[in-house]
Amino acid sequence: MARPGAKLLGLGLVVALVTSACGGSGASPSSKQSTTPATMPAGPSCIKPDSGKGCLPTAPTDKRVDLVKPSFSNPTSITNPLHPSNKVSQVIYGGQVDDKPFRTEFTRLPDTKSITWNGQQIDTVTWQYLAYSDGRIQEIALDWFAQADGGAVWYLGEDVADFKDGVIYTHEGTWLAGKDGPGAMIMPATPKAGNVYRTENAPGIVFEEITVKAVDQTVPGPSGPVSGALIVSELHTDGTREDKIFAPGYGELSTGDPTGDLEQASMAVPTDVRQGPPPAELTALHTAVRTAFDRVGRNDWSGAAAANASLRTTWDAYRAGGVPAILDKQMSRDIETLDGAVAARKPSEAHAAVLRVAQNDLDLDLRHQPVVKVDLARLQLWTRQVQVDAAANDAGAVAGDVATLELVRDRVRHTLDQATATRLDAQLRDLRAAADHKDIAAAAKATPALLATLATI
Repeated sequence: MARPGAKLLGLGLVVALVTSACGGSGASPSSKQSTTPATMPAGPSCIKPDSGKGCLPTAPTDKRVDLVKPSFSNPTSITNPLHPSNKVSQVIYGGQVDDKPFRTEFTRLPDTKSITWNGQQIDTVTWQYLAYSDGRIQEIALDWFAQADGGAVWYLGEDVADFKDGVIYTHEGTWLAGKDGPGAMIMPATPKAGNVYRTENAPGIVFEEITVKAVDQTVPGPSGPVSGALIVSELHTDGTREDKIFAPGYGELSTGDPTGDLEQASMAVPTDVRQGPPPAELTALHTAVRTAFDRVGRNDWSGAAAANASLRTTWDAYRAGGVPAILDKQMSRDIETLDGAVAARKPSEAHAAVLRVAQNDLDLDLRHQPVVKVDLARLQLWTRQVQVDAAANDAGAVAGDVATLELVRDRVRHTLDQATATRLDAQLRDLRAAADHKDIAAAAKATPALLATLATI
């Protein structure tokens, strides 16, 4: 999937293309009793790298497993264990990209989309990919997947928008099977070492090629070892390769290098859910985070210092009971950054750090609360963030806050009664109008009513 910020998720995926294509490699029937499945064209014989010089070192056609034409009888029933649509409803990723904290919320939506490809009208499931850099919205994408009758999962397009200062500046990387190129195999039915397949295959828009390195591996996961994992090498359009790990219960588990750019699953629902109510230590952490968020948002530096000291103590008490490694690392880092920003009385740095702390805090709730309930809490967080950013007179941040609110709303709206959904939509329209006109005062004025609505859900 084309993703922002770094080579690991393929932001710069626009490539030049030699327009000549080579044909598919079909085979003759071996006997009158059997027929060879229909094949698809292999694609261009030369795909230019980002530099525009030479050709990417793509695999030979006979290594590829994505050239048999798939059929789709029940495409929205995705049972492939290495694709998140199997059972997972949301996966949270963390890490760092370009030396900044990077975060992703990958959520299955209730929507389906019908896409016509290879003469077939295929219903697809929809996943929302919402990525943040340093706590702020960087990209939104809607991804469409379908499972073929043989068990492979196919990627049939994505609608991408990248943000800068809270505003969409490009839709680069958007593509649709049948319109911009063929569908792309995102996960084979039974991958084997040496298999090659293209997870994006619209050269000139997006392109990635996977080579399977190992199957049935046991790897570290957020809640302990995970068996049945797949390790692959992904070819990027700059000619570099990068390892990725896919695992049951997560889909993509990690990508990148711990010493550089890295994105890794920190929580998946229901994979990492714990039985029983939230522990008292987590409830205390929520209170400490809210207090710190409030004090920092008001630039109350003495109050913030006291709140942060309490926050650190509360965090140490909670993490002693066990926390997913990537979340432990992120929260500890963000609290340390917050301490430094508060001590130096730097508003922008403190606001960014406390926002990341609050995001981490809500992620921990996913171990005990339904995704919808946590997303409703995220709506409240981002509404309060509008207030903080409006007080700082930061129109770009307010615009990004509103975009985030709209996207999280899309994840929960189907669970609301019609009257509440209509009221929420109207309030977000008011916020959107204020953000578009850079009317910060109007945006701040609209937040109390929105918070009141959210409090009733």
